[in-house]
Amino acid sequence: MNLQFDIIEILKVTMVLFAVIDVIGSIPVIIALKQKVGDIDAAKASWVSMGIMLSFLFVGNTILDIIGISVGDFAIAGSILLFIVAFEMILGIQISKDNVPATASVVPLAFPLIAGTGTLTTLLSIRAEYNLLSIIIAIIVNVIIVFFVLKFLSKIEKLLGVGGIAIIKKVFGIVLLALAIKLFRKYTGL
Repeated sequence: MNLQFDIIEILKVTMVLFAVIDVIGSIPVIIALKQKVGDIDAAKASWVSMGIMLSFLFVGNTILDIIGISVGDFAIAGSILLFIVAFEMILGIQISKDNVPATASVVPLAFPLIAGTGTLTTLLSIRAEYNLLSIIIAIIVNVIIVFFVLKFLSKIEKLLGVGGIAIIKKVFGIVLLALAIKLFRKYTGL
């Protein structure tokens, strides 16, 4: 288990997870959810999403071993998923269909919105490339960001505006696309 502190690596992983989680780009969805269910418990949603991400970070490899899939295979599959998510962000289209139940605010928020399939796939994919401490710190930093975004949702929406949110979503979509290509090339040898 590699537990080396590397600030540059932590920043890289933090940016990758920030792009995948896309809490800023999800503000319109979160606002719609808040209108359906009432108040959103920012702390509970943040803790639950962090628990899901950390659990998958540690148990995900074991699950892959049990079913006979290598981390490289998972990284290639993850790169394809990231490629699709990046296209959604850049082009403003929706390929995946997530149904948001009107009965609970934490469950659809923590999973699948914050700690969704893209995030979980990314965690295992980047685990093959970055050290564990960097990933754990990046998860914590991102959960703190998620907490503050949820806590100050209305203020952030007013501050950024529709155009600002759209620009941020596209920029992080390009970052995500570049990561997807990097992962694909590394594990396919292209």
